[in-house]
Amino acid sequence: MSTEHSVLLLGTRKGLLMFERHAGGWRVARTAFHGAPVAYAMEDPRSGTLWASIDHGHWGQKLHRSRDHGVTWEEVTSPKYPEGAELGDGKPASLNYLWVLAPGGVDEPGRIYAGTEPGALFVSDDDGDSFSMVESLWNHPSRKTQWFGGGRDNPGIHSIIVDPRDSSRVRIGISCAGVFETTDRGATWEPRNKGLSATFLPNPDVEVGHDPHFVDFCLEQPDVLWQQNHCGIFRSVDGGATWSDISEKEGPANFGFAIAADARDPNTAWVVPAESDERRQAFGGALVVSRTTDGGATWSQLRNGLPQELCYDVVFRHALALSGDTLAFGSTTGNVFVSEDRGDAWSCLGNYLPPVYSVRFASGL
Repeated sequence: MSTEHSVLLLGTRKGLLMFERHAGGWRVARTAFHGAPVAYAMEDPRSGTLWASIDHGHWGQKLHRSRDHGVTWEEVTSPKYPEGAELGDGKPASLNYLWVLAPGGVDEPGRIYAGTEPGALFVSDDDGDSFSMVESLWNHPSRKTQWFGGGRDNPGIHSIIVDPRDSSRVRIGISCAGVFETTDRGATWEPRNKGLSATFLPNPDVEVGHDPHFVDFCLEQPDVLWQQNHCGIFRSVDGGATWSDISEKEGPANFGFAIAADARDPNTAWVVPAESDERRQAFGGALVVSRTTDGGATWSQLRNGLPQELCYDVVFRHALALSGDTLAFGSTTGNVFVSEDRGDAWSCLGNYLPPVYSVRFASGL
């Protein structure tokens, strides 16, 4: 069993739940933001700071951080769209959703990224005390005419990958636009969507207009990228320059939202399939996790310990996580499952929880 991380951060419809691992299993150690939708929660591994984005609806998007492992939280100023920012001609842009947070590189101790709807990337270099929009991406010539909402009303940035070898190289996933990359610390951006297929568009091979649901990568071989896309599962071995469709044509590993890549083995990844973009429910009424260990050439179905009858669970894009040999995911119906053996067997941590928006591992409380 991996002991790399001993805490699970669950962002849910009704607050943040912090499960801690003990000799007898996992138990809830702390909670926060009772009754408030926590869109995303994560730990900055460089400092141990915990971050949570809160979707308060009527009161807007709020951002909080904790420097004492979740005992106390302080609100920081949320990213703000600059005056004059427009969705389109004459349509002012404002923050609708704080979708994802990500730390900068190890050589950027105060840098935090925030991906938002409608389609902006923000950056802080003072550990979240202030944020500024990455205007080079916002002003990309494709944004106003080729980006559009996928499931939400407007485009949204949900995946942020900082290359561990070079912090000036950052890749992002945008629904709907595709994968974009900067190699010069955000001065310029280029789409990286060759090989993807947007079957919902008149021209499925467009350069911009794809719908990645989530993008992950192999930590020890960062040029190996994995993508759960609206139109299947894709893999790149050249840093996103080209993508290959590795979906199961007749099996469950095709449509879904979440994907988790092994940190050491570039050929291994996990997805939690759903039954088609039209139905969006557990595949065949049974909950299954699919795993490949050969780069997507084949997929195995992992069902031991998961419900196999009258199951409607769906797993959102941020609600599957991996730490060493331990996998965890939470569902839209409030069920949370953990496997300590890379998905071979699963145990349930809780039923009747709120819908789970995000699952991430963290160090001890």
